[in-house]
Amino acid sequence: MGFLDTLFGRTKTVKQVRPDRLFAMTTAAIDLETAQGIVTTGEAAIVFQPLATGDFTQIADDVEALLRSTGADTGTTVERRDDDYGYRWMVLKDDDVDDQVTGINAVMESLEAGGYADRVLCAVFAMREQSSGQVLHLVYLAKRGTWYPFVPFPGQVKERNRERELQLRAILTPLMPLEESLDRWYPLWGAPLGER
Repeated sequence: MGFLDTLFGRTKTVKQVRPDRLFAMTTAAIDLETAQGIVTTGEAAIVFQPLATGDFTQIADDVEALLRSTGADTGTTVERRDDDYGYRWMVLKDDDVDDQVTGINAVMESLEAGGYADRVLCAVFAMREQSSGQVLHLVYLAKRGTWYPFVPFPGQVKERNRERELQLRAILTPLMPLEESLDRWYPLWGAPLGER
């Protein structure tokens, strides 16, 4: 938005993210397993910045309770973890990627309905390469509706395998909407999932 837009009160149109972009993970997971030997670790998470307001706390508590009650039927368990950066991780454990995606979507929709969509950072799906045992993360940027791979080197502090990430970009391009800007491929150091 330029100076004249501000002066004349014009606002920039906000692009609405299509919700089906998150669900690209359900079909991508099948292709990744059959063609690449990349499988779920059984964990996924949604990461958001909590607010210390009664309304926000109630929404987060309600959706967590909902996931716990539906988890009794689907086998999904939920853990809430706060990290050192002030973000809350709602970690879903379920060996079915469809259930993971549905649970993540429920949290996103609840926060959006409460007016807190801007508090959501991303969703993360932990995957494992069967051949090497290497854990990798497929990250969904909620505000942009795009995906990217994050592959930390195992056992090393804050080092990522960029070469493998770029290889995965070529594999994932036909499967899901990827984030084109590599500058937005943020590392998620210390993500509390994927070590199962």
